[in-house]
Amino acid sequence: MGIHDGHREKMRRRFLAGGLDVFADHEALELLLYYAIPRRNVNPIAHALMERYGSLSAVLSAPVEDLKQVAGIGERTAILLKLSPALAGKARLTESGQEQAMTSSELAGQYLLERFAGEKNEVIYQLCLDRKGKLLVCKRLGEGGISSAALDVRRLVENAILSQASAVILAHNHPSGIALPSGDDYSATERAKAALATVGVALADHIIVADGDFVSMADSGYLS
Repeated sequence: MGIHDGHREKMRRRFLAGGLDVFADHEALELLLYYAIPRRNVNPIAHALMERYGSLSAVLSAPVEDLKQVAGIGERTAILLKLSPALAGKARLTESGQEQAMTSSELAGQYLLERFAGEKNEVIYQLCLDRKGKLLVCKRLGEGGISSAALDVRRLVENAILSQASAVILAHNHPSGIALPSGDDYSATERAKAALATVGVALADHIIVADGDFVSMADSGYLS
């Protein structure tokens, strides 16, 4: 066993004994890098990443192509760095969606703020709910450019039917940072509401997310 192998084993045992709370940020990053770079001292790489981005959260949210600019970071390692927080986030979203009914715009909005976190382009999501408001499934309906995303009404209806939804919440983001509905948003809401009505499913809300905030079109009285 080489010197680096011994160090790695000690780090792994520290993690098993005390979790990540006993690690400095750069040490936690070093531990993760072990599983992408098996035969190299990754301590300098972990320090280089922290120096470049300034924090652990910034490292894990950096684009793959930018991560690859750091010496020692190849595509496989960059993907692992992106995958780790994305996987944890997906698990949290699944748990939060299953644990509580989305019976208010506040509950749905808080769920969607995390769902849209990190999105750079406009994206449309569909939340399919049962009769008690619990989330059956969250479907990504489409992605546009920085300013627009097309609503696929056919997929919207198909998702509602396949999940046996009683109601649907439509949601999209405004990367511009302003959550107020546009003329296109009102038009899309009308099309969605009419299409879902043909199969007996209610459009409960259309929520717009932007810059850590959200606007509910139902709360605004538009869907009443």
